Amino acid sequence: MLKNIRNLLHILSIGVALRVLRGHPYYNISYGIDNSQSKLSKLLGLGIGVVDIIKQNQHYIDQEVPDMTPQFGEAYDFIVIGAGTAGATIAARLSEVSQLKILLIEAGFHESLFMGIPLIAPILSLNNNINWKYKTKPSNKYCRGMKDNSCSYPRGKIVGGSSVLNFMLATRGGVEDYDRWAAMGNDGWAYKDVLKYFKKLETMDIPELKSDITYHGTDGPIHINYPLFRTPLAEAYLEAGKELRYPTVDPNGKNLIGFSYVQATIMNGTRVSSNRAYLHPVHSRKNLHMTLQSTVTKVIIDSNTNQAIGVEFVKYDQTIRVFAKKEVILCAGAIGSPQLLMLSGIGPAKHLTELGIDVLQNAPVGENLMDHVTFYGMTWTINASIGFNFIDLKQIKSYITEFLIKRSGPLTVPSGIEAFGFINTKHPEKRSSLPDIELVFSAGTFKEDFTFPRILGLKDAIIRKWNKYAGTYGWSVGSILLKPKSRGKITLLANDVNVKPEIAPNYFDDPDDVATMIAGIRTALRIGQTKTMQAFDSQLLNFTYVECKNYEYDSDVYWECMIRLLSSTLFHACGTCKMGPRGDPTAVVDPRLKVIGIQGLRVADASIMPEIVSAHTAIPVFMIAEKAADIIKEEWGYL
Repeated sequence: MLKNIRNLLHILSIGVALRVLRGHPYYNISYGIDNSQSKLSKLLGLGIGVVDIIKQNQHYIDQEVPDMTPQFGEAYDFIVIGAGTAGATIAARLSEVSQLKILLIEAGFHESLFMGIPLIAPILSLNNNINWKYKTKPSNKYCRGMKDNSCSYPRGKIVGGSSVLNFMLATRGGVEDYDRWAAMGNDGWAYKDVLKYFKKLETMDIPELKSDITYHGTDGPIHINYPLFRTPLAEAYLEAGKELRYPTVDPNGKNLIGFSYVQATIMNGTRVSSNRAYLHPVHSRKNLHMTLQSTVTKVIIDSNTNQAIGVEFVKYDQTIRVFAKKEVILCAGAIGSPQLLMLSGIGPAKHLTELGIDVLQNAPVGENLMDHVTFYGMTWTINASIGFNFIDLKQIKSYITEFLIKRSGPLTVPSGIEAFGFINTKHPEKRSSLPDIELVFSAGTFKEDFTFPRILGLKDAIIRKWNKYAGTYGWSVGSILLKPKSRGKITLLANDVNVKPEIAPNYFDDPDDVATMIAGIRTALRIGQTKTMQAFDSQLLNFTYVECKNYEYDSDVYWECMIRLLSSTLFHACGTCKMGPRGDPTAVVDPRLKVIGIQGLRVADASIMPEIVSAHTAIPVFMIAEKAADIIKEEWGYL
């Protein structure tokens, strides 16, 4: 436990330090720590906080589903592959049926309480032990500012999966997102059908939204709240939105378009992962078994009947086979699920044959890859010492003490993101349509080379330019392409689970995606020019990059060059096991999430999305898992 505390203090000391406006109404003195206290009382308070968090971490560990190793040949009713956002949810829900025996297989290990500190979320993606560390296929059309022209593609390798690494932002998307799914032939997936699952998974802790029971739940596992700290710049951002005639909205309510403070999967100032929300409450159930550090190599399928009958996995260099009496449920995510399907003989016949894999079902596995590509190149400096500053360590003791004692303060801001705006660039006057751009806001410049530059894997020349502004006060906007028309692809490079698949996101293949992103950038520029933001003397940092220096500044070709240089993933990969009606040649699973052509096998995670939603994908994946659990229970007579 003491090692964990030392790790926490080390993480904070290398740069997760914040400095915000003194006297802000949220915090009267030193952001919540009373400077009038004696050094002795402060030290005592810190000591009490450290002891308390050690006790909480031990309690956290005690709530984990214990690791066990199945016997070779052991049988279960349901085998769930992957204990991530979807897998943890489904396993927990199925274990509600006491007569069922469930096995949950996870390649990683348990998370810790310290991973739940919201501000340090980006740093977690640098930890090789809890991240699959995928990279995209090198390209000269995108990721050009990253080393080897390849973008980092973090995915969680831990109980809780990517819900342990993500930025905790909680949005669902719009009504039309899901109605379009239904219009594609996916019966039961219209917004009116899935709303009950959004409500079922949610406990809305924001006081002014609790009473809106039309859209919000009050008794679900996932707690949603505003972060417990807010900078004046975040308030200004919403005011700037009003200047541009955008309303302040509940992005999970009736209309999505507008500006709002972030809603996040946070409870008591810490992260709510799928592990904490779904598995901790059921850790003592005897019918739920979990094996950790267990890498699934393939789904076992009877070639005579095309029936999934079990799973093969490796744990501590031992190969183990277990069998499913009813179903195997694949929840390995938008990269892991298609990889395992293909390794098991389900996928494009020509591709599998070339790798020496026996083809059991020809299917477009790995196609339809979608992601929310994000432009990270927009930062403004200001003339006031407010907002986040990641190299000013002066207040570090106060921040740590405040978090340890109160679970409040700057460390509770998820990845430093405080607000977002959803806009429709093609029809900016509409307020009830789907947005095509999201503008996420943070009161920081993020130019320090130990934070976002390293996470993005930027080339050294760009990092040197950014480093000149390390420690500068300002604000940043990430422009997110919500409804990309471009589609990528995942393919195997070998008939070996230990060889990472090739990920070709094909960002900006469709010229309309380029035009939409440029329109989003121009809206962000307008925000910077509002009276509200100019009150801080906001000045856009206009770097001259070698790759774009020959284009006229602010021209469309200039911005196209910039977005191909400094855009990367928002970690929202999806669509690679597309859901569609049987008979749809582009579909891998049907609307009941059954793999077409194979009995006893389903996929339930972000990979089944037929079209990406106008949202951060964590909450939609929780919804998919909740609905999948009910579908399975209903079909087997347990609902």
